[in-house]
Amino acid sequence: MSNALPYDTHRLYELAGEIIVNVRELSALGWTPATSSNFSRRLDDRHAAITVSGRDKGKLREADIMVVDFDGRAVGSDHRPSAETGLHTQLYRRFPDIGCVLHTHSQVQTVASRLYAGNGHVHLEGYELLKAFSGNTTHETELDLPVLPNTQDMAVLAAQVDALLDQGRMWGYLIDGHGLYAWGRDMAEARRHLEAFEFLLGCELELRKLGCR
Repeated sequence: MSNALPYDTHRLYELAGEIIVNVRELSALGWTPATSSNFSRRLDDRHAAITVSGRDKGKLREADIMVVDFDGRAVGSDHRPSAETGLHTQLYRRFPDIGCVLHTHSQVQTVASRLYAGNGHVHLEGYELLKAFSGNTTHETELDLPVLPNTQDMAVLAAQVDALLDQGRMWGYLIDGHGLYAWGRDMAEARRHLEAFEFLLGCELELRKLGCR
């Protein structure tokens, strides 16, 4: 009987290296405190590479990257994936062009999620950096970044995300008291979206401090 794994191990090695380098950089920014956050890359049309639960994201090694199928089950290892794995895999199932999902817990993201939870979204309009989001070609546009209630029931949270995705394409959402999910076609695009959200949320918080919001 063959014990061959149902995915390309060389591709996994490449993606693990990419995740490690990028996540260490995000950790150095203070966006992954206390082993929080999770990160993934599409491996193929049935599998994703994702960070193992509970690992220090600033010190990731190849052994800290595991494979899951699109139902969120571990494949080829007995490691435990993050409880939020389903929030990654639902995006891979729905959108074949999505190749990377990044989830961080910066202070800016978390504070913004608390302040705007009652509104259900953060409204962003007129910023030049809105052009960082795929499909936007002008600052003369607006975007609502959803803020979802936090829950330990991932099925409930995933259903809420699905309902938002049914309304149209978006590139991220906040979870109240939690952090930010952002994604893209590859690591570079996902990081661009993540960093743009971080900057714009920071602008909104500063405007509130100045009494402009």
